[in-house]
Amino acid sequence: MKIPPRTAGLLRRVAAQVTTPLLPDDYLHLVNPLWTERELRGRIVSVRRETEDAATLVIKPGWGFDFDYRPGQYLGIGVRVDGRWHWRSYSLTSPPSRRAGVVTVTVKAMPEGFLSSHLVAGVPAGTVVRLASPAGDFQLPDPPPGKVLFLTAGSGVTPVLAMLRTLDRRGDFAGADVLHVHCAPTAAEVMFADELDRLSRRRANYRLRLRLTREQGRLAPADLDELVPDWRERHTWACGPGGLLDELQHHWRAAGLAERLHLERFALTRTAHGEGGEVTFRQSDRAATVDGATTLLQAGEQLGVAMPFGCRMGICRTCVVPLVDGNAVDLRTGETHTAGERIRTCVTAPTGPCTLDC
Repeated sequence: MKIPPRTAGLLRRVAAQVTTPLLPDDYLHLVNPLWTERELRGRIVSVRRETEDAATLVIKPGWGFDFDYRPGQYLGIGVRVDGRWHWRSYSLTSPPSRRAGVVTVTVKAMPEGFLSSHLVAGVPAGTVVRLASPAGDFQLPDPPPGKVLFLTAGSGVTPVLAMLRTLDRRGDFAGADVLHVHCAPTAAEVMFADELDRLSRRRANYRLRLRLTREQGRLAPADLDELVPDWRERHTWACGPGGLLDELQHHWRAAGLAERLHLERFALTRTAHGEGGEVTFRQSDRAATVDGATTLLQAGEQLGVAMPFGCRMGICRTCVVPLVDGNAVDLRTGETHTAGERIRTCVTAPTGPCTLDC
């Protein structure tokens, strides 16, 4: 049974007056699990394969979801597997559209990625997931610059696809010169190959250059002078493996053009390691002993603690909580944090016993 949002709102007000001890959300959840103001939720409408190890999830968000996100941003998704909620963030591949009523993310199964493998292997349609609001600074401005370069590799094409779909929908290719260099091991592993090919044929201002790395070798910054002779004149958005992004960042800095390069990283670059120890979550009254490679965010999620999070890269500061006692180390820099500081739980690990105020 489908009840219009206005009618559902009336049910909420009536239920608030006549129900006890349950809250109105508890009753509305029985009608539709997406009708809740306690948290953002969504339902997986369908799952379609893109390549052998990648799939697109079509998700219908529930109440409270903001469809006015920016192309290039990511979406946090929580999935319950074997009684535990597992959270990860994935780039939105759909252009912002309130009218569509759905969003899409495309997930590539990674050998070390439990949730990505679970989603790609066939999470059933109809599964209700938890959602975090779209976030991230890897965004395409509106209007776009006159000359744009996209540098992507593997699943790094996903946030750029949302940008391309948005440009195509708005007709902005007429006012922008867009060059896209995309790398993949083989032709069979090029995500969205057919769509990108059709777009390049239909839009004269969009040029696609595929690089199949098993045949042509991996992309290096030195290759850009030949591939993209005017790369210095373009505003560049790059997403792919961490090693490639590090090289691009160094190359742009050396050219004095760091402000023209925008990077999106999918994985945390670690240069340090914690000692491990017992982590206590004071408000939740839970504790666990973890090793020095497990972040405090991961430790809390494994215990079922409702931890705030965003990028999971130490950038957005959504995950910041007070460190009540003990020490923690930033896995990116090796910086040690002590009691009384507010720390980014997604990039810090315990150095001995510590207590968090969450």
